[in-house]
Amino acid sequence: MAHTFEDLVELERAAVTAHTQLHTADDYPAARAAWLDAAAAFQAAVTTHAAAEGSSRYEVEMAVKKAVRHPETVS
Repeated sequence: MAHTFEDLVELERAAVTAHTQLHTADDYPAARAAWLDAAAAFQAAVTTHAAAEGSSRYEVEMAVKKAVRHPETVS
């Protein structure tokens, strides 16, 4: 499945949210599994997107992370 940049942003936001929830979870093992699943989904989508676009996987990942963590700097 091809992913758009916006899809990648949503997947990274889900991973960041899951990581944040890890610290306050009542069921730590389940929260950790959710975080790892979300992070793995993001990484797989980045790899697929970069290959489909003929782009550097690293550059795609960094662009998405910048868009999620520093949206004010993305034009």
